[in-house]
Amino acid sequence: MNIFITSGTPEFMEKLKEDHTGEVMFALHGDGNSLLLHETDGKTVFQTPRKYEVIGTSGTLEDNGYFVFNNIPVTDEGRPVFEDRFNNRAGAIESEPGFVAFRLLRPLDSDTYIVMTEWTGASSFTRWQNSNSFAQAHSATEKAAGVDKTPHIFSSASYVTTYQTKKKD
Repeated sequence: MNIFITSGTPEFMEKLKEDHTGEVMFALHGDGNSLLLHETDGKTVFQTPRKYEVIGTSGTLEDNGYFVFNNIPVTDEGRPVFEDRFNNRAGAIESEPGFVAFRLLRPLDSDTYIVMTEWTGASSFTRWQNSNSFAQAHSATEKAAGVDKTPHIFSSASYVTTYQTKKKD
């Protein structure tokens, strides 16, 4: 499965989604930007998308949620270590209240992986982020994968972006 992402104005993203109702697409709106996410086993309808292979999945994406993208730039030699971390994750997030779905996206045309989660709302994500299970999961997987001992696997600092499926008025 692949995910393709394109960006544009909120109105254009919504219109493009409406024009392709037979496709699995989600219009996501953040602070100052909007994205259209296309999840498919086939080709995308986007002309110049960012391309990702889905290498980890849990849950089903819904068209009514709060999306968190943890954007993590990883060096070429760091990819196996980084991916191993997620292949061996505990999976505790799935039992968190408000959790909807998870996707680990391997970049096909850049160095930045996306750890994408969907929640029922921002408060659900914040509650999980401040939980003991979040701290334990991140500490355990980082040590198991050697991430804490191999900071050279990251090509630059990670950053988080958030989106909602409903456009703010």
